[in-house]
Amino acid sequence: MIRVLDEARSVDFYGKVFGFDVADRLDFETFTLVYLSNAEDNFELELTINKGRTDPYVLGDGYGHIAVSVADIEAEHSRLRDAEIEVGKIVDFNRDGYLLARFFFVTDPDGYRIEVLQRHGRFR
Repeated sequence: MIRVLDEARSVDFYGKVFGFDVADRLDFETFTLVYLSNAEDNFELELTINKGRTDPYVLGDGYGHIAVSVADIEAEHSRLRDAEIEVGKIVDFNRDGYLLARFFFVTDPDGYRIEVLQRHGRFR
């Protein structure tokens, strides 16, 4: 679960970047919960929108990032760049001559960093 300021902006971002659709939306008096997922995986992201909040959330030093794996990292990187999503460079993370991971980062509208990993090795 992550807290976001603007439901529409966040739903749009996660739809464009990861193909997430709204799986469920629960509206309460003081907050709304939106559950996002896609057909590829059992992963689900919960967005919490606290009504009336206007100040950005302080991410603090406890949050690192979430990670999502993709089948073709180069294609995803190009697709996002073409969609004018700001993406980091693709990094090859090696150890002892072995490729551990290929990844890049994107940042959502609320400042949450998301690692996009090539499916490889332990990253499925």
